[in-house]
Amino acid sequence: QVQLVESGGGLVQAGGSLRLSCAASGGTFSTSAMGWFRQAPGKEREFVAAVTGNGRYTNYAASAKGRFTISRDNARNTVYLQMNSLTPEDTAVYYCAADRTYYNLGYRPYDYWGQGTQVTVSS
Repeated sequence: QVQLVESGGGLVQAGGSLRLSCAASGGTFSTSAMGWFRQAPGKEREFVAAVTGNGRYTNYAASAKGRFTISRDNARNTVYLQMNSLTPEDTAVYYCAADRTYYNLGYRPYDYWGQGTQVTVSS
């Protein structure tokens, strides 16, 4: 069973940056596509970014392009989400997700989910 633990959330002012981390255990990380999603209060969970198992390919939601960067360190079984130029609209619980396959760029459901980390951006 794959376990995912997110960290790095917190309170930041608009225009600031945060880096989220997601540590994976219990599976073969390097063969798992990984994704980040978020859910704001009163809204459905939405896709943010995804990366293939080897890190070669990435995909971003329109709201994340140019501001967020997803990356992974397979030696550390960790995926990151660097978030820059944050706005209050980025306030949400951010979830890490893992897929059983190496190639899922956010167009299919993921198999495993973390518990989420809160990101709050103040204006």
